[in-house]
Amino acid sequence: MKVGVSGAGGRMGHLTAETLAYATDFELVAAYDPNAAGESVAGVEISATPEVMLDADVVIEFTTPDVVMENLRNWHTMGRHAVIGTSGFGEEQIAAVRAFWTTPSCRCLIVPNFSIGAVVMMRLAEIAAPHFDAAEVIEMHHDRKADAPSGTAIATAGRIAAAGGEQKREVKSKELLPGARGATVDDVSVHAVRLPGLVAHQAVILGGMGETLTIRHDTTDRQAFMPGVVLAVRKIADLPEPVTVGLDSLLGL
Repeated sequence: MKVGVSGAGGRMGHLTAETLAYATDFELVAAYDPNAAGESVAGVEISATPEVMLDADVVIEFTTPDVVMENLRNWHTMGRHAVIGTSGFGEEQIAAVRAFWTTPSCRCLIVPNFSIGAVVMMRLAEIAAPHFDAAEVIEMHHDRKADAPSGTAIATAGRIAAAGGEQKREVKSKELLPGARGATVDDVSVHAVRLPGLVAHQAVILGGMGETLTIRHDTTDRQAFMPGVVLAVRKIADLPEPVTVGLDSLLGL
């Protein structure tokens, strides 16, 4: 399978390109990143021209929220499969992709988190949510992450709400300082921490009468995302719908 990486000059894009270049069943044929044009990754020169992806079967997108939608329209027009790792995808962005990604011959897979452990964590939170009075999501990332909250936190809160998780508390606390209670996604409180030394971490705390349940996942190295990336590339052509969100179906969850 011929693969191209968009955002190849970034940390995740660079690591993804190197991982796929040395996998036996992939061929890295294209790298795209206007901010790193002329550099090389895994022996492939990084291009500033999106048409370089015409050589690929699958494009893996690790760019930023301000350019990702334009890139996706390009890959759709070219008829390429696309795996999206750009963070910050909420329901509005997903709906926008579903609206234009209609060509039956190519697939789009939007992945809030490529970590297998994180996907399992979200599923466990979804299972637990109906059995507790309330839940809150605390996500913690390195200080170079551009968006807050993370796509994983947004997806987790949405799944908690969709699973029937209610938000029942004795009182609704008055914020003495704006933002003290965090943001809300479908009425679920979400808190974002940004600090040097962190990689990617998330805790879901669920509370009920006389007890709490904490479901926590910690990523200590970006290598943790690579098995999920490889799985996504291998399976994308077999997905039944034009647009799919998450690795759950690929993992049998």
